[in-house]
Amino acid sequence: MSAVPLRNNRTAASAVRTVTVLGATGSIGDSTMDLLRASPDRYRVEALTANSNVQALAKLAKEFRAQFAAIADPARLGELKQALAGTRTECGAGESAVIEAAARPADWVMAAVSGAAGLKPALAAVDRGATVALANKECLVCAGDFFMQRAAKAGACVLPADSEHNALFQALGSGNREELVRVIITASGGPFRTWAAADIEQATLAQALKHPNWSMGQKITIDSASMMNKGLEVIEASYLFALTPDEIEVLVHPQSIVHGMVEFSDRSVVAQLGAPDMRTPIAHCLGWPDRIKGPAARLDLAKIGQLSFEAPDFERFPALRLAYDSLRTGNGATTVYNAANEVAVAAFIGGKIKFGAIARLVEATIDAWIRSGNLAPLNSADDAIAVDHGARNKAATLLPQIALKAS
Repeated sequence: MSAVPLRNNRTAASAVRTVTVLGATGSIGDSTMDLLRASPDRYRVEALTANSNVQALAKLAKEFRAQFAAIADPARLGELKQALAGTRTECGAGESAVIEAAARPADWVMAAVSGAAGLKPALAAVDRGATVALANKECLVCAGDFFMQRAAKAGACVLPADSEHNALFQALGSGNREELVRVIITASGGPFRTWAAADIEQATLAQALKHPNWSMGQKITIDSASMMNKGLEVIEASYLFALTPDEIEVLVHPQSIVHGMVEFSDRSVVAQLGAPDMRTPIAHCLGWPDRIKGPAARLDLAKIGQLSFEAPDFERFPALRLAYDSLRTGNGATTVYNAANEVAVAAFIGGKIKFGAIARLVEATIDAWIRSGNLAPLNSADDAIAVDHGARNKAATLLPQIALKAS
């Protein structure tokens, strides 16, 4: 049973919805707070969290009169208490405090804590049956099977906040699961869409960070350039919507206007379109099951003129092939895929490896993990975190020899 409501069984939303934002000071959190700011009579903030930006967190907590604020860095508790002195906002610090924020009684939770650190807080929200807007890839890539099982068991509603998965979510409402033929996730192709393989190999950090359409954080922008991000999205879609790898396709669409499509048995293809603005999918989740007014630019197709599509190139962008391979392998392979990529991207940012070596390190780590006999079902958050840590250590061990190899 999926915890994602694939059919549009609409019920009236409450007049005032209580909201918690995990990762309130990041890019997704910033977009979410922007939407909350635009509808002060519709939403009340229960809790906010941040990784280490105390001043930004305190500023938001004061503005929205949050009941609780948590900073992930335990050493910053005193600073947070001082910043919120004179307010009624309770404070906490460390992993337990972030989990407490997720467990507090908010109707709707934005799960936007990046990395494996976001898994346990998201599970805390899911376990109490909340509506969870999921923007943390690791929850599904690292722990998709049991995460969705826990959500279904608790009666939680998981809403995809990524633009592509939100597009699929909207389109899937046009039919039943048994009528589904395939879903299509679009990809911009990133800054290297037309580059030769040899040039991609030598790409610089500055070049990798020049995304043609989206304004995102450094890590996700590099992932977009390698198409690793699209691989992560394929894995997410599989767990979110209970799809096999063969039911998920990727289509390169440079304009980033069509975000996702679903084909049904009668050969109808339903697509979701919109300007490339993360506030659109977040607004859809925030208003669900209703729609709220969003601040994104109005889509003007006449001005855009034309939309184009291309098949993905698995040779120039092997990260996408590796995602399908790891998804078919299962038993923690997708967790290894994600962990190794994070090590590889950090190494590229630090100038330790070439851009083309990112995918090679990921593949070498997955191969080594399989050969070592470490593949096993993941049945808990601790299982997933253990595999994540082990894969990072393996990737770090393999890093020097990958750095020395030419493409």
